[in-house]
Amino acid sequence: MKLLATSICLSVFVFSQAGEIVKQISKKEYVEQWRSTAVQQMIQYKIPASITLAQGILESGSGNSDLAVKGKNHFGIKCADWTGETMRMDDDQKDECFRVYSSAEESYVDHSEFLKNKSRYKNLFTLDKGDYKAWAKGLKEAGYATNPKYPDLLIEIIEDLKLYDFDETGKPNNEKVPDLVAEKSLETTVVKHTVLIHENKVKYIIARKGDTFYRIAKEFGLGLWELYKYNDFGPKKDVLIEGDIVYIQPKRKRSKKESIKLSHAMSLREISQDQALKLGTLQKLNENSSADQLMAKGEKVTLR
Repeated sequence: MKLLATSICLSVFVFSQAGEIVKQISKKEYVEQWRSTAVQQMIQYKIPASITLAQGILESGSGNSDLAVKGKNHFGIKCADWTGETMRMDDDQKDECFRVYSSAEESYVDHSEFLKNKSRYKNLFTLDKGDYKAWAKGLKEAGYATNPKYPDLLIEIIEDLKLYDFDETGKPNNEKVPDLVAEKSLETTVVKHTVLIHENKVKYIIARKGDTFYRIAKEFGLGLWELYKYNDFGPKKDVLIEGDIVYIQPKRKRSKKESIKLSHAMSLREISQDQALKLGTLQKLNENSSADQLMAKGEKVTLR
C-alpha cells in the first residue's frame, strides 16, 4: 500500500490507494500504548524500557511502517533462525526477509529473546539498565543496525520523550502503571484473574486495566498464538481494553441457541466473542465472508 502523508491540525494522516484516510500514530501515542509492555520486558529480561521503546519508535516509525502494520514487526528483526511467517521488503539490500508475528506484543517478546539469546549482545547485559546511552552505543557496536548515527537517534528519542523515567522506577512521571509492573518479576505476580465459564461452556476471563496478551498467556501457561487463535482476534487488535472477553480455551463450533436478534449493530467477530462461538462457524452459518462488517440492529444471526 503506497501512502501519501499530509498534516491536518497537528495530526498526521495518510491516504491509501483505496482513498481511505488513516491517522498516523504519534511518538507520544506509541509510548502510551506500549509503555507497560516495555516495562514488563525490562522486569523479565533486564533490557532498559527506554531502549525498547526508542527502538520500537525508530524501527517501526512509531508503529506506522508497512512492516509494523502488515507484519506486526516493530523492531526490524530479520528472518535468521526463524521458522514462522515472513515477508519481503527492501532494507539494507533489496527484497530482504523479515519476521512476521501474530501480534505486535509477540514482536516485543521476540525482541527481548533476540537480544538475550544472541551471543553478540551478551555484553549489553553487563551494563547498568539505567545507562541508556551505553545500551544505545552497545547495540550499534554489536551490529543491530548499520546506520552509524543509530545510537544518537535512540538517545535523542529517549531524551525528547523522557523515556529514561521508565528505567528508574517503572512509573513514568510518578504515575502508577498497571499492577504487573510493580512486581519484581512476572512469576511473582500476586493478583490473578477470575476464571469464568460462558453458557456455551468455554472458560474465559475479563481483561482488567493494564492487561496485556503476554501477561494473560503467561498466567495461564498459553502461547500468544493460542490466545489469538482462541479469540479470533483480528489484525488490528494489538491492545486489550478493560472489559474485553478473553477466552483461555477454544470456543465452540456449535451453540445451544438457534439464533439471536441483535440489540445493537455488531460484527461477526464481536458476536463470536459474545457467544463463545468460532468465527469461522458464524461466517459459514450466515453466509458472510466479512468478519468485521457491521450487522444492523434487529438483524437475525444464525448460531447453529
